[in-house]
Amino acid sequence: MTELLPLIALLLAVGALAGFTAGLFGIGGGAVMVPALFFAFASLGVDPEILMHCAVATSASVIIVNGYRSTRGHLARDSVDLAILCPPQIWRSYGLWIGIGSFIGAWWLAPKLGSDMLTLIFACVAFIVAAQFIFGRPDFQFRDTVPGGIAPPLVGGSVGVLSAIMGIGGGSISVPLLTLCGMPVHRAVGTAAGFGLAIAIPATIGFVISGWAVPGRPPFSVGYVNMAGFALIVMSAWFMVPLGTAMAHRLKAVPLRRIFGICLALVALNMARKVGLF
Repeated sequence: MTELLPLIALLLAVGALAGFTAGLFGIGGGAVMVPALFFAFASLGVDPEILMHCAVATSASVIIVNGYRSTRGHLARDSVDLAILCPPQIWRSYGLWIGIGSFIGAWWLAPKLGSDMLTLIFACVAFIVAAQFIFGRPDFQFRDTVPGGIAPPLVGGSVGVLSAIMGIGGGSISVPLLTLCGMPVHRAVGTAAGFGLAIAIPATIGFVISGWAVPGRPPFSVGYVNMAGFALIVMSAWFMVPLGTAMAHRLKAVPLRRIFGICLALVALNMARKVGLF
């Protein structure tokens, strides 16, 4: 038990930071949780072949709670675009197609990828997105509105797949996409929080199914989802999400983009280091 105390303290601290970033950036906190869970499970001697699988799956389960809290906070401030998230014509819903893609990524694709490959994907995608936020022009956009038609299944499904195998709430991908389509950053953050909920629930179910009988998982795991890590992170994250949501609406758009990008770039570089890229 004495040896586990530092890990317990780490997960509680990670939960607090993840909850705050979930509210602040609409990202679900996965960019914080995945590296921390990776380190924690490695310290417990989890099989390296499934190390990243357990980290992303547990992160996804926590995002269910963080995404719910964050979405409620942003809804109260009228910063969630429900016409995009869940329109009356359900087949036009980005939330629906993001959820389908998320389940496919967790249930079918992630088990076919090695732990190092999942880590590499996490690092590369996170760094590309971070660069856009740090160096991209805040007023630059491809179009004035979020596209409809075939875009929800194609773009939404892709966002769902990538988010599931990265263990994130999708904000790292969807916030840039929404702002490039003319959505103000605060509204993009709020809508991304809703996307996070649409990602996390099917992804968690998919990871439970795909990891059900896999050997070498950490104790107290259901599939690839570790319930001990889930409980500790949620315990501290619960109280921090509203603080992050309130802070998001106090900051100006440009500083918010820069902070988001710098934090994400640091996480990406650290994960790249873990797979030996430098």
